[in-house]
Amino acid sequence: MKITSNFDSGNIQFVSFDASKNTFKLKIRKDTHSDFFQWFHFRLTGAAGQKCKLMIMNAGASTYPEGWVNYKVCASYDRDEWFRVPTTFRNGVLTIDFKPTHNSVYFAYFAPYSYDRHLDLIHEAQMSDEVNMEIIGKTVQGRDIEMLRVGRPSRQKKVIWVIARQHPGESMTEWFVEGFLQRLLDEHDPVSRTLLREAVFYVVPNMNIDGAIAGNLRANAAGANLNREWQRPSKKQSPEVYYVRRKMDETGMHLVLDVHGDEAIPYNFVVTSEGIPGYDAYYEIMERRFIDHWIEICPDFQDLHKYPVDLFDENTLKMGSTGLAHRFGCLAFTIEMPFKDNDDLPDRRYGWSPGRSKLLGASVLNPIIHVLDDLR
Repeated sequence: MKITSNFDSGNIQFVSFDASKNTFKLKIRKDTHSDFFQWFHFRLTGAAGQKCKLMIMNAGASTYPEGWVNYKVCASYDRDEWFRVPTTFRNGVLTIDFKPTHNSVYFAYFAPYSYDRHLDLIHEAQMSDEVNMEIIGKTVQGRDIEMLRVGRPSRQKKVIWVIARQHPGESMTEWFVEGFLQRLLDEHDPVSRTLLREAVFYVVPNMNIDGAIAGNLRANAAGANLNREWQRPSKKQSPEVYYVRRKMDETGMHLVLDVHGDEAIPYNFVVTSEGIPGYDAYYEIMERRFIDHWIEICPDFQDLHKYPVDLFDENTLKMGSTGLAHRFGCLAFTIEMPFKDNDDLPDRRYGWSPGRSKLLGASVLNPIIHVLDDLR
């Protein structure tokens, strides 16, 4: 039996193996130049038909240990279908008990969204006459930062930005964007056709490509948490934010969606902009309309289980959605999806999954069109 993680988004460290009990002891590696850690992605080979125990010994010391409570690990034989496997969390150790039916099986914190799939998403989208792909900068390690403009700009159109995966381990967010783009580019969908007549979209499917490839949870290749870099981004420490915000300054915006995943809360929800200076009735009314309409049309979305309302503090203007709401005077949401499952509609085999992330991404077009005419 063998454990490996030397591949795109791989992360695990081998500690020991007890052949008499088929038990591996493992550790999650910290993010690049950072103390964050929680994401893992590795392969077990040579174990077909044998009961195995995989123990992640440092899970209790991870960035969000509450994320392991009632959590089940994702597994796949073909890297396409990712199902949940029996998992326990006791005394700081996350343990997977599993008997593989094939000789090679992958395990991950959530279904990965590979760099190859990211490139496929970009290039398939650009085949639409509605899409223009633009390289707007380089990451810390020199990779291209791709942006998709969907729709033809004009002064009369509303400007909507969608960014995802500031935190690279939140892979469900790029699945969300895939579903969002597929529906937005469906020429037979009346909602999409209307939106592209009245708005132009700027989409960055992966804000943190270096971190995603490295198998990081939250940091880029310089060790920066990009969602704390929006007030004063730098070309050296956070070029991903620097170049995206520079492009935003060129286009302006009426609405921004910043897509994330939450380790602990087993629901889909949004974070609004209550804490920003100048928060007024416009924000309150429009946020409520957006949220209520999304609840009405999508049973996977809710507004009961969420973060407490944030008051203004030193991080308010450093974060993506709140910083941009203040900078542009626009409507802004951080969208959060679970690593675990949606407890309102649980799925015992798959939990929260790529497919459901895509469906949620497609569904957000409805609340967007619902508030579009009144965006200021």
